[in-house]
Amino acid sequence: MKREQALAILDLPRERAQAAIVALWEKAERWERLEASSKDTSVAPTTPSGMTPVYLKPSPSRRCKKPGRKPGHAGACRAPPQRIDSTCEHRLKTCPHCGTAVDQPIREHTRIIEDIPKVTPLVTAHTIHGYWCSHCKTIVAPKLTAALPRSRLGLRVVVYSAWLHYLVGVSVGNCVKTAAVSLGFPVSPGGLTLAWKNLATLLEGQYDAIGEKIRHSAVLHADETGWRINGVTFWLWAFATRQHCYYLIDRRRGAAVVKQVLGTLFPGILITDFWGAYNAIEALAKQRCYFHLFTELIKVDKLNASATWKRFRKKLSRLLKDAVRLGDQRQIRSPPVYARRRAKLHMRLDQLIAATFDDADAKRLIKRLRRHRHEMLTFLDHKEVSPYNNHAEQQMRTAVHTRKVSQQNRSLQGAKTHAIFLSLFRSAQLQGLNPVEYVLQLARSTLAGESTDIIAPEQIKKAA
Repeated sequence: MKREQALAILDLPRERAQAAIVALWEKAERWERLEASSKDTSVAPTTPSGMTPVYLKPSPSRRCKKPGRKPGHAGACRAPPQRIDSTCEHRLKTCPHCGTAVDQPIREHTRIIEDIPKVTPLVTAHTIHGYWCSHCKTIVAPKLTAALPRSRLGLRVVVYSAWLHYLVGVSVGNCVKTAAVSLGFPVSPGGLTLAWKNLATLLEGQYDAIGEKIRHSAVLHADETGWRINGVTFWLWAFATRQHCYYLIDRRRGAAVVKQVLGTLFPGILITDFWGAYNAIEALAKQRCYFHLFTELIKVDKLNASATWKRFRKKLSRLLKDAVRLGDQRQIRSPPVYARRRAKLHMRLDQLIAATFDDADAKRLIKRLRRHRHEMLTFLDHKEVSPYNNHAEQQMRTAVHTRKVSQQNRSLQGAKTHAIFLSLFRSAQLQGLNPVEYVLQLARSTLAGESTDIIAPEQIKKAA
């Protein structure tokens, strides 16, 4: 507090001055309590985790349970290969220790070893013949699907390197090194990024098709996180179902992006956190993430120890946990019992919202619960809906790992390319397909002018 503010408080009437001093004392007590429970006091409690330096974060706690399977469970090992490509016999003529000659072997055992051969680039000269069409009055030629137009890089090396960069998170420089050392394929960073951009432009129609499927999905998870384009803050949005994931990098974090992707009326069930941008659209139903509520309770506990807050926190925490427990027991409860307990949970939620608490944090959360009253227990009416938004958070993990390595993007075109490849590769993974083979098949079909709406699963190798 500045000196002028302190003098202004002293000039107030006695009752108002006492109230101001008591409020300041309570605020100071909260900070002292936080400082006593924290190892470092240089970071404010409201500072986001992403803005806190790593060296100021507390060390992670030890694991509560031992790693590995529980005692008595069957072990797991590498599955045997489905085919044997070659066999090799190993025999001895003399003892390797003393040099004595040995007779016929008295036993044998077989070891199966899997390895990769030395990779040699395959260089193919494609001779393309042109023909005169008397009907079209023009020269026609067969379509080449082995590479992009006017490109000397084959499709497989472009797709494989794009998978390394955009999904695995390998930097462009390391992609160049991998191609040179492992594949014997020298390529420049500029040539590689240009090939990625051209391939992404070719597959933009498939990217839009994923967005269309997302727009008409039955259950959809959505989330967003920070992103950078040439040092400027942008936002990476993820809209995910169980089989598809649609990414979008945009300068905005408001409702305009949600309306752009889903429209003003979404025909399915939308599962999100409490970010206000999702309030701008209407949906068949919405479910708000419980994990964000539990996290909010933990944060407030560090600053507020009043009896009113503890009473409210206990009621809300028990309500949420009972709802999750009832959702897990859907299959074992009879329909009448399940319906009765669900109705009781709705009644408890209404009673909690209608209750009066004189704590500021309790009032704030009650206001949030009142605003989202019909979006808190949706998962009890739909078995395919989860009370958590964990699925969208998992789709963000891949992008967050890449963000730490590649420093995001340097241009809007690079961001567009990133969103296209991330959507295609991640959608293939969600369907259990090999992402490289999936995108390679899409590219070849698009170059050939064939329909890519439906690709038979047997045409694509399953992901490992």
